Amino acid sequence: MKTEANARADTRDGPFYRGWIERIAALEDGNILRVAFFALLIGTASVLYVDFRELTANEGAALATPMRPILPPFDPEGPADGTAPNVTTSPQILEQPLEITLGTGGQLLLEGSIDLGSADRFAAEIEARGEYVDTVVLDSPGGSVVDALAIGSLIHEKGLATKVAAGSLCASSCPIVFASGAERIASPEAAIGVHQIYAAALSGDPQNALRVAGTAMSDAQSTTAEIIGHLTKVGVDPALWLHALQTPPDRLYYFSPEEMTRLKLVTQLADN
Repeated sequence: MKTEANARADTRDGPFYRGWIERIAALEDGNILRVAFFALLIGTASVLYVDFRELTANEGAALATPMRPILPPFDPEGPADGTAPNVTTSPQILEQPLEITLGTGGQLLLEGSIDLGSADRFAAEIEARGEYVDTVVLDSPGGSVVDALAIGSLIHEKGLATKVAAGSLCASSCPIVFASGAERIASPEAAIGVHQIYAAALSGDPQNALRVAGTAMSDAQSTTAEIIGHLTKVGVDPALWLHALQTPPDRLYYFSPEEMTRLKLVTQLADN
């Protein structure tokens, strides 16, 4: 009688097993990386769905109000250098709905949370005073992913630069906007981080979070695909978003200057 170990050995030596090994060996390195990337994406999306079901089951009341901005200290699983970014912007400014102000030197300042309708207000500002703007300066804890993608698309279309200064925060959906710049300038002392999208961010309406629970998995997948497609279009390594998929929505993964350069999130690191 065959033992269980012998049976497993027969399976490993069988034609089916050898066939799969030969197929994997025939793949080019790039294809292997793509397969691994999408396998991780699917697995992380599944975890996101389970986390979301637990969140809606145990903390449904908390979803009725907007998630407060997540400030340092950073996620301990973030940059390996062990330093936490120092955000000097006041929480009151970060919590306000996105304020769009024309500054000096061709700068358009975007400060506060990306609320529902931010993209429309941004488009109106560009329509009215776009000839004076060459750089969009960001200081935001993020918010509506839909609005962030729309703002980013318009920045890319107009060929504007983006900037995050020292002591400023660009988190959650804000890096989507930052990544859209033709030139992407960040201080090594800027706090730029990502985390998983969640229902309130998908809809732009925290009151809608529980109602969309049944379609959270589908929304997360389609929105993640749109984000990855946008990052690819603007020339940023889409592997950047793996850190978002791996980080719970109540934490942030902050990028080190080395990571921002390697992932092509920045085109220039500047102290000011």
